[in-house]
Amino acid sequence: MSAKPRLLVVEDDVQVVQGLVSGLTRAGFDVTVAMDGEEASRLALQPFDAVVLDLMLPVRTGFEVLATMSGRVSTPVIVLSARTELESRLKSFRLGAVDFVPKPFWIEELVVRLRSRLALREETPSRSLTVGSTVLDLDRRTATREGAELGLTPHEFNLLAWLAERPRRAVSRRQLAEHTLTEELGATDRTVDTHVSRVRKKLGPDGALIATVWGIGYRYDPQEAT
Repeated sequence: MSAKPRLLVVEDDVQVVQGLVSGLTRAGFDVTVAMDGEEASRLALQPFDAVVLDLMLPVRTGFEVLATMSGRVSTPVIVLSARTELESRLKSFRLGAVDFVPKPFWIEELVVRLRSRLALREETPSRSLTVGSTVLDLDRRTATREGAELGLTPHEFNLLAWLAERPRRAVSRRQLAEHTLTEELGATDRTVDTHVSRVRKKLGPDGALIATVWGIGYRYDPQEAT
């Protein structure tokens, strides 16, 4: 983990945002802000060390942001919300949140909770997959070959990881769209084909491991590695 852990703060109240950015920056965090649920859903698929998430947001709720992240990224999410009733807490945890801090809150307490969560995350061995000579780090969401990052976009990483987790299994374009692409891209066969083409190109020789299954979709064939 870098000297400055990257945080995504999702909050629509300007005054609260200012206080969070000021306090978290002083505490040594690199802070990115999203002020509505749609922007948060997009940014949350990028490689952050943790997310601080309000529940009551414009466009999409915090619950919808959590649902978007579920199964795609393992970034720990701390919910920070005035919705303190038991059902909201339980729903947050069911959707993947690791902690819940009620408003009003002390910035010092939030910092302690973040540092504790990040320390626990750092102690956990990274989960990884290999695609030929390419290594996918599922926690940091990076794809590297011989130490060099391939520069996959969040959607490209999602697609490659989903295929790699299902070796030798044919998956349809519809499955890939539903499980690896966000809604704003649209779930079309052409969109999936375009992303697969880009992934293959970035993988170089390893791109041949993604086989086309005519009339269905694609398949990851590790046995074809050379």
